Amino acid sequence: MNHSRWKSARERKALREYAEPAEIEAERAEIRLAMAFAKAVYDRRKALGLSQAQLAERAGLTQAKVSRVEGADAVPTLPLLRRLAHALDASLTIDLGHDHEEVAFVAHPAA
Repeated sequence: MNHSRWKSARERKALREYAEPAEIEAERAEIRLAMAFAKAVYDRRKALGLSQAQLAERAGLTQAKVSRVEGADAVPTLPLLRRLAHALDASLTIDLGHDHEEVAFVAHPAA
């Protein structure tokens, strides 16, 4: 087959020539969610001007754990979510739609 005739999976999917198996789509959704959470933690930490070590201290975690969270390498538990939201002085909002995931830390108003 000539290389010019090859199409990527994304191109075939766009042309409705290919549908990913449900397991792969589910795994992609999980990865997108983990990455959205990681980015939200990173963005809020940077907005506060904190280092990973400072955030870890505020949350009662290790710097390595914060690094794993920001690298989307850790699956956060509900207690971890609460600790991070408190340490980041924010509320955590998670919107799980059929075709999108949105994670945001909303800063608490100044008292």
